[in-house]
Amino acid sequence: MLCIEQLRSGYGRIEALHGVSLEVRAGEIVALLGANGAGKTTLLRTISGVQPTAAGEIRFEGVRIERMPAHRRVGLGIAQVPEGRQLFTPLSVEDNLRLGAWTRSSIDLTAELARIFAMFPMLDALRHTAAGALSGGQQQMLAIGRALMAKPRLILLDEPSMGLAPILVDQILTVVADLKKSGMTVLLVEQNANAALAIADRGYVIETGRITVSGDSAMLLADRRVQSGYLGV
Repeated sequence: MLCIEQLRSGYGRIEALHGVSLEVRAGEIVALLGANGAGKTTLLRTISGVQPTAAGEIRFEGVRIERMPAHRRVGLGIAQVPEGRQLFTPLSVEDNLRLGAWTRSSIDLTAELARIFAMFPMLDALRHTAAGALSGGQQQMLAIGRALMAKPRLILLDEPSMGLAPILVDQILTVVADLKKSGMTVLLVEQNANAALAIADRGYVIETGRITVSGDSAMLLADRRVQSGYLGV
């Protein structure tokens, strides 16, 4: 579904991605692991089009998209849940969800909202509450729901458990696993490497803008470099 070859990107004259190559197959959860500043968020932003590509290729379902504007990538079926949620905090839960569907010209918003509220019943009870008044876990559910309103086939999840209590982390990662069961493809950046690999099919380790290790989740969990660097073993 997603094929990245020799991708380079950066900020001004500072290059953050140095020839990254990876792939995500349809129906997979792929985890992207790495320390702070390794390039994980930059990679997701470059895939979604928020961050410009300096060199290399991004193919989504065979179509080159690295020069395509971000809104057209959403239209093709790519949605990102950004680090830190980035909700429209003065607006209500329902209005945030409606904004997630802005690229879809002809949809039944009532039916789409019902679909998201069925997935996150807690949000239904808070639909008229300002997003800024929600707890961290509720905000993360809203951020995921907003992305799902675009009906993506590939969802880019950036640190969904950041700042959440352990019980909420379990809830959010259960939601991610359920997305796969519904047919969604997920590229997951997650600080909790153990939890991410527990639900992922495969993973990549990125260090200072380069992919250094890759493999299926069981292999990565057994890899000494991954254990010492990311699993606390």
